[in-house]
Amino acid sequence: MSDIILHGFWRSSASYRVRIALNLKGIDYVQQNYVLGKKEHKTEAFLAKNPQGLVPALEIDGTVITQSLTIIEYLDYLKEENRLLPLDPMERARVQSIAYAIACEIHPLNNLRILQYLKNELGHNQNEVDTWYRHWVTEEFTALEKKLLSENETGKFCHGDTPGFADTFLIPQIYNAQRFECDLSGFPTLMRINEACLNMDEFVDAVPENQPDAL
Repeated sequence: MSDIILHGFWRSSASYRVRIALNLKGIDYVQQNYVLGKKEHKTEAFLAKNPQGLVPALEIDGTVITQSLTIIEYLDYLKEENRLLPLDPMERARVQSIAYAIACEIHPLNNLRILQYLKNELGHNQNEVDTWYRHWVTEEFTALEKKLLSENETGKFCHGDTPGFADTFLIPQIYNAQRFECDLSGFPTLMRINEACLNMDEFVDAVPENQPDAL
């Protein structure tokens, strides 16, 4: 397989998702990392690859795929082994619903540019920004906890006893929640899955602090 380049940032939770997925699939890749604080992702060179100026972006033979959901779904087409998404349509829908709850309900409200806008443009202080962040994590984690606790399909991981698509989204979100000192004591199922994942090399190798550009 030709060189695969992951354009990302060590602390980007969306980049973190893709690193986990690549590791679980056993796909070799190289990293091209950008310092977001220095606007390196807004240069003409990167905007030519991704006009949104967002990370991650996955480059394969000069073709660039953007958006972490799309990237991770694509990996199952790139390599059939170690599937991230089930083939059964109902199981697939369940797994996607868990991942999308994080990617579509928490992340868009709490990503870096939103938090910076709240503080720099709208004049909210850091305590107010942190309160905003924790509110949306708590609301969605409460629903996810109930779902995973009540459904028989939940196993050692979000879906059964093999890590997959949903776990690649949950673990980075828990990492961020811990950074913002969210109270996670009310989510024992989520934290159990987090612990199981972080006992695997594929997840540990993807941890932000283990990346070459980590500060």
